[in-house]
Amino acid sequence: MDREEVTEFLGQVPLLQCLPGSSLRRIADAVLVKRYESGDYVAREGELVDGLYIILDGQAEVSAPANTEEENRPDYVLNKYDYFGYGTNSSVHQVNVVAVSKLTCFVLPNQYGHLLQPKTIWNAEDTPENSLLERILHLEPLEVDIFRGFTLPGAPTFRQVFGGQLIGQALAAASKTVDCLKAVHSLHTIFLIAGDNNLPIIYQVHRARDGTNFATRTVEAKQKGLVIFTLIASFQKVELGFEHQAAVMPDVPPPEQLLNMEEILERRLTDPRFPMQYRNSAAKKKFVPWPIEMRFCEDSTSQHKPSLNYWFRARGKLSDDPALHRCVVAYSSDLLFSGASLNPHREKGLKTHSLSLDHSIWFHKPVKADDWLLYVIESPSAHGGRGFVNGRMFNRQGELVMSLTQEALIRRAKTAGQTTRAKL
Repeated sequence: MDREEVTEFLGQVPLLQCLPGSSLRRIADAVLVKRYESGDYVAREGELVDGLYIILDGQAEVSAPANTEEENRPDYVLNKYDYFGYGTNSSVHQVNVVAVSKLTCFVLPNQYGHLLQPKTIWNAEDTPENSLLERILHLEPLEVDIFRGFTLPGAPTFRQVFGGQLIGQALAAASKTVDCLKAVHSLHTIFLIAGDNNLPIIYQVHRARDGTNFATRTVEAKQKGLVIFTLIASFQKVELGFEHQAAVMPDVPPPEQLLNMEEILERRLTDPRFPMQYRNSAAKKKFVPWPIEMRFCEDSTSQHKPSLNYWFRARGKLSDDPALHRCVVAYSSDLLFSGASLNPHREKGLKTHSLSLDHSIWFHKPVKADDWLLYVIESPSAHGGRGFVNGRMFNRQGELVMSLTQEALIRRAKTAGQTTRAKL
């Protein structure tokens, strides 16, 4: 097996799937191959633990310690992708492991055990500064296929858990159950219940399919035992194929010639064309920068068009994990997306209420989320209290890297005197 084949095999082992891709590749370089004949002892009770063993081919039987009562000694069989020798509480084996057929194992020696304990799910190194987005998308693995996420201070919230956070964290959970050689190529989500910013979010991953080239995952996000959001994602091993691109990137100014949100706010505070009352009120509001830097391509005179174009990128430097970059872009894709469907209806004094209903993304090409990307948004329709939007993302070379759709609830906000009617 070459290095890529070893990496792909190790990526099928649930214990290792939560690791950063860089850790998995280093493990692939460090593992040794050991072979046994049927009846050979792979490990003996009382012997020193010399590393993590992963079954590559064949079967082994595990038996309980000799001092266990006979009726309470359940023997069980280890098969391909099973492992032992990890997480022991002492330096010696507590059980016997015997080959019941010809057996081949990968062994990660103890001196490489630190590779199994990375700093985060995205980076094995102790980096002094992480992007806020990378911390937002870090999940705590609770057990196989179950993760816990949080809403961090400084993260966008919008009164409830930001929809992009649910998309990004759920995709992160799904990505950490698939080998690192498969990348997400499409996802589809449904928002069910508004999330509570003050509670952790539990992400339960279900392995719908694992094939040679494709894998499918469904994810449920839960709070207080209720499913608040669902995601289904499909992953594909990289392969060569036909290529064409009919979509053309709009002719817009480069990001270096545009103002970011902080600079726009600063100008509004000092622009004498704005009323003093507005400038004083705006100056008193605390502005917390989003973890995404955005630069709008049109000025306010275009705000009534059912479209929006802006450049964006993650603030700070992200770890070099392709799955992380796709999660970051998925997170960012919900910012101002459905707002384009409200643009033709904006008027002085209008207050609105909006919530994402569903959201789909197709990833066409690799993406770097800490480099500038152009987000092109159009709203072809709004009807029945719902706004529909299409989106396309281009990199600076004009390559179409993603296509997106979303439908959102868009309503006039209720005034103080209005009474609430029952939903049914």
